[in-house]
Amino acid sequence: MANTRTVVAAALAIVLVGVGAFSIGRLTTPVEATPSSTSAAAGFARDMQVHHDQGVELAFLIRDRTDDEQLRTLSYDIAIAQANQSGQMLGWLNIWNLPQAAPEPSMTWMSRPPLSGATDHHGNPGASDAHQPGAPMPGLATREQLDSLRAASGVEAEKIFLELMIAHHKGAVEMADAVLTRTDVSDVRTFATAVIAAQESEIRYMEELLAERE
Repeated sequence: MANTRTVVAAALAIVLVGVGAFSIGRLTTPVEATPSSTSAAAGFARDMQVHHDQGVELAFLIRDRTDDEQLRTLSYDIAIAQANQSGQMLGWLNIWNLPQAAPEPSMTWMSRPPLSGATDHHGNPGASDAHQPGAPMPGLATREQLDSLRAASGVEAEKIFLELMIAHHKGAVEMADAVLTRTDVSDVRTFATAVIAAQESEIRYMEELLAERE
């Protein structure tokens, strides 16, 4: 199995490349039209902040409930990466002069038709009914699931965390894929592509960790 720090470092490097591309892109690419408040770019920025904020919460919950150094390192790096990315998405909304509060139910952007000819990172066209407005976000843990993690410790907590975070990451990949098929905003596309690469890497690693505990 790959060394923890190697896997995490690789995932974080992917994210940092995406962030760097975001900054460089703002200086070198033509000025794009500002996204509207109901655009997929704005909806993704708002909803993925909520999604990432729960990822940070899950990461800190397991750090308080395990002595396993691999999981503690992984959870810390997840918390740092997702907190930073959440701040970056808030920054987009400020740059676009858009409110943080959505003018419509969460995930409405994901229910709208994809752009003509757009594909996700597998090359598949986006679905026009990928999500229902106001429905729970993909992979978001329920209050009951969070409570079960809070009540657990040791290996039991580790298994619960890994199951929840794997599902959480898969949900984030689904959302990132959905925005790839619904926006041509280059900064958002670069960011979403980096999130997919990093989180798919972490999913594979967490699946290995979970298998060790079965």
